[in-house]
Amino acid sequence: MKILITGINGQDGAWLAKELLEQGHEILGTIRRGATNKLGRLEQLGIRDKIKFIPFDVSEFNNVFDTLRKEKPDQIYNMAAQSFVHESFHNPFITNKINYFGVLNILESIKILGLDCRIYQASSSEMFGDVKVSPQTEDTTFYPMSPYGVSKAAAHYAVINHRKAYGIHGTTGILFNHESELRGEEFVTRKITSQMAQLALGRQEPISLGNLDAKRDWGYAPDYMKAAIKILNSDIPDDFVVATNRLASIRDFFTVSAKVAGFEAEFQGEGVDEICIDKNTGKTLCVVNKEYYRPSDVVLLKGDASKIKNNLGWNNTIEWDTLAVIMTEFDLDRAKNPANYKF
Repeated sequence: MKILITGINGQDGAWLAKELLEQGHEILGTIRRGATNKLGRLEQLGIRDKIKFIPFDVSEFNNVFDTLRKEKPDQIYNMAAQSFVHESFHNPFITNKINYFGVLNILESIKILGLDCRIYQASSSEMFGDVKVSPQTEDTTFYPMSPYGVSKAAAHYAVINHRKAYGIHGTTGILFNHESELRGEEFVTRKITSQMAQLALGRQEPISLGNLDAKRDWGYAPDYMKAAIKILNSDIPDDFVVATNRLASIRDFFTVSAKVAGFEAEFQGEGVDEICIDKNTGKTLCVVNKEYYRPSDVVLLKGDASKIKNNLGWNNTIEWDTLAVIMTEFDLDRAKNPANYKF
């Protein structure tokens, strides 16, 4: 089967490609022109040479249309996105151009070309935003609190509209926070684990974080990519929440990471004056910086994945505390042996 993955050089695209290659599929990976130097995750997984790369800009309709007309993929996984929520406040137009209009370009191309092609859209728990009900299900009302969340909600509804109006086999996975050792260091979990490793090796500057009280439902990215495959291959196209139904705060994640790195975290103070020290040495591990607070913050997101578990037989294997251990151990080894790592 010929499968096209947009955003293949990101965390999700890389894990997804690895899983699909192991299943024996032909993988086409789209990358923006000039991005060939950003394939470190694929090299780390040992799959770069197994993928056919295609220059591709999801935000340019003619490029999308011509690519799909030429390649005629059997399946498309749209993982391309401006995925950093904080950045979306600074660049809302670019965020929507990629996250919403990019999806619309793919859907319209499939429709106009009449392709017999399935598409999976990576939707996001950030669409729920300022939640009124917890945990969130497929029927929970969206109330996005960021340009990123708004763009993802628009794309989500575009898939549903094309599914109902034009019969396109369009599916969505409403993925709650999912992390791994391949996560970008601009995301808070990887920022914690990568810099915690540096602190363990002698760095003195503490980690600067935002709202330590923010709570998330964190899962493991490889688990969630297996869910995406199940969703796209389901006989009836539908929408599914993918989550662990467990909550942890940024402070919780930080504490576990610190322990793996050999520290005993002790938090002192409140709000922007809160710090974390190593109880054994007095070394400052973390400070709060108001710069990392969002203009409008999402305090709590917790997903109910009953539908995908009951209908498609998916279950997560890793939860947030084990995830923190995996990522910190990875970054400790990476800090000690940088030559062994490709990104």
